[in-house]
Amino acid sequence: MASFQFKQFTIKQDKCAMKVGTDGVLLGSWVSPVKGNLLDIGCGTGLIALMIAQRVQDAKIDAIDINELAYFQALENVESTSWRKRVNVHHSSLQQFNQDKKYDLIFTNPPYFVQAFKAPNEARNTARHTDELSFDVLLDSVVNLLLKSGVFSLILPVKESNYFIELAVNKGLFLNRKCEVKPNYIKPVKRIMMEFSFTETQLKEESLTIETEKRHHYTKEYISLTQDFYLYDR
Repeated sequence: MASFQFKQFTIKQDKCAMKVGTDGVLLGSWVSPVKGNLLDIGCGTGLIALMIAQRVQDAKIDAIDINELAYFQALENVESTSWRKRVNVHHSSLQQFNQDKKYDLIFTNPPYFVQAFKAPNEARNTARHTDELSFDVLLDSVVNLLLKSGVFSLILPVKESNYFIELAVNKGLFLNRKCEVKPNYIKPVKRIMMEFSFTETQLKEESLTIETEKRHHYTKEYISLTQDFYLYDR
């Protein structure tokens, strides 16, 4: 599919290795609506940045991606929206991204495969594998770029999320909110959405199931979470 139509914007994805997927839609819908300066790490098509720009009218978002084609794709998608003055797309790795400001919210749908089998597509490998952006590097950068009162959110598979939480605590970031995501009522939890900050508070635990027992029959919770974005009745 060359493009994906949402209620208030269109995502073109013909140039980008990573297409619109459920993980991105979930995170963009779930992230706490924090105002101020926001950072999207590994923005891909620009999907999550645009979702949050729609949700948070006072947000100013920097969206970065190391891949040149993804950068151009995100720039194209952002420029076609009414939020183009609030979303700035940068062609940069996280390691080389230099800004004089710190962020109220940082969010990412990061690479998570560690030492896993790789596909022939190099751009897709960069987007999915941790070779170019390890969890350690990601967390070190977040610690440097996040305001002391800021929030950091991401989505990961279950196994990787457990490892990530341990690393985050060692760097002074505490898990304060998480949501366990099941594909349907039968299958186990596959994804964890997480929210960290420098202040440790009582953990808020949530759960979400995407589909019922029938394929493409969506739960009320999933419809409620994503209803501001999906164009058609899900």
